[in-house]
Amino acid sequence: MTTSPDYQPNTLNDDELLNLRSSGAAQRAIDYYLKENVSGPCIDDALFEVKTDVSDEEALVHACDLLRSAAATAYESANSSLGNSRDLAFSVVYLIDMAKAMVERSLRAPGRANR
Repeated sequence: MTTSPDYQPNTLNDDELLNLRSSGAAQRAIDYYLKENVSGPCIDDALFEVKTDVSDEEALVHACDLLRSAAATAYESANSSLGNSRDLAFSVVYLIDMAKAMVERSLRAPGRANR
């Protein structure tokens, strides 16, 4: 495949440039390359926040439950899709299963972790 020498990528409009300028990634890049004193991270209003009194084990168990639900949703989506959409949905199922396995591995007792 060859690219035409006259090919011009799409240019961004002013709104897109303003959105990029105000993004956290752009601010970190500017801070890293241009400022001696870097600014702190942007604090967003989180839609979901974990209670401070939740133990690590409880958080991991809940994460495992969330991954199980996400896998079930992705699997149902894959079953009702065809072609590339089906392949992508099943790849999401596979990625979720891998993440779930890592969470379950971290929940094992310390003495059994190497088995």
